[in-house]
Amino acid sequence: MAITTAMLTTFKRELFKATHNFLLSGGNTFRFALIKTGMAGTYGASSTAYTDITGNTDEVTGTGYTVKGPSLTRIDPTTSGTTAFVDFADVTLTTATITARGGMLYDDTPSGDPGCSVHDFGADKTASGGDFVIQFPAADASNAILRIA
Repeated sequence: MAITTAMLTTFKRELFKATHNFLLSGGNTFRFALIKTGMAGTYGASSTAYTDITGNTDEVTGTGYTVKGPSLTRIDPTTSGTTAFVDFADVTLTTATITARGGMLYDDTPSGDPGCSVHDFGADKTASGGDFVIQFPAADASNAILRIA
């Protein structure tokens, strides 16, 4: 199947419902679940939650990876020009033996673990007993992982 990098449509609606709190202090817990190579499901703007991945048994398994993915450290939302954005600190999974094709950024605080966005790595990303780094783009109006222009 496939992964298409996209902000989820349900996430856009949930912003108007104040479902997600991205503040560094007192905000929700966000995680990044990795999607395995050769996934059974299709992931993109119509995805809705972390359960989309588990329902298709498409989450990565392996040494150094925890079910539901790593918790992320938020960077307070900010603006530049007419664009608002939020980002997260990079995460390193140490002594990992895993292969992933992409992942889902989701909110682990509300019921149902609603998704925010899905990301295709463009190719398989592998670690064999070493570091697996989830590197987020620069925290700016042109590159941040979540941007609203």
